[in-house]
Amino acid sequence: MIRVAVAGCAGRMGKTLVQAIEEAPQLSLGAAFEHPGHSFIGTDAGALAGIGDKGVMISADPASQVDAFDVVIDFTIPEATLGLAEICALHSKSMVIGTTGLSAEQLSQLAQFAQQTSLFISPNMSVGVNLSLRLIELAAKALGDDVDVEVIEAHHRDKVDAPSGTALRIGEVLAQALGRDLDENAIYGRQGITGARDSKTIGFSTIRGGDIVGEHTVMFAGEGERLEITHRAHSRSNFAQGALRAVGFVHGKQPGLYNMQDLLGL
Repeated sequence: MIRVAVAGCAGRMGKTLVQAIEEAPQLSLGAAFEHPGHSFIGTDAGALAGIGDKGVMISADPASQVDAFDVVIDFTIPEATLGLAEICALHSKSMVIGTTGLSAEQLSQLAQFAQQTSLFISPNMSVGVNLSLRLIELAAKALGDDVDVEVIEAHHRDKVDAPSGTALRIGEVLAQALGRDLDENAIYGRQGITGARDSKTIGFSTIRGGDIVGEHTVMFAGEGERLEITHRAHSRSNFAQGALRAVGFVHGKQPGLYNMQDLLGL
């Protein structure tokens, strides 16, 4: 039995993860965390998630709970993720990270922590999304510079970062497949008289509204035809199931950085 901790357990994704762990036969909820001062500190995490009391009280001090879990799942914010990763590195606890908005410097810090423990990082835990990344790579290599590429993503009104981590990952895949530099060729929105489109551009469009769980489309627009690869998430359960698969994958692994492409053998 793998004991799992959930960071950000009072949020929508956190509650979904607690529920999914309850249903997973090889997993058990070992600990649950929220930021200091949160109104649910001291509350039973199971009761909060609607599955009844589990005897796991929400804590603001992960360091005091390291003996209660083997792997922690974190879908919070970059600063909190880095602090938790440092604790995991010090105590040889594995970590599954779904946090988005991580900077290059923060990713570098995580890579340093991964020298001491196993870290699984993916901006999107959906199996479908990660299969889509492979399809996008194949399409980009096949179509090359004969088409224009655009990335369109949509999420709920409360998402704080834009473009999404998944959209940025799509951009990285496109840039690598097309032999381009994303920093030089990305455009994150257009307004006014922009002139004709540069053929090397990788465009991003962001939509925020309502309760949209997550949608990503890559448009390959050519002369006379257009290819679109789209993934739509209808609930957070697919992200939770992907995260639980990641828990089973990363638990017991040697120190290092792992991702969904490793898990899926892609």
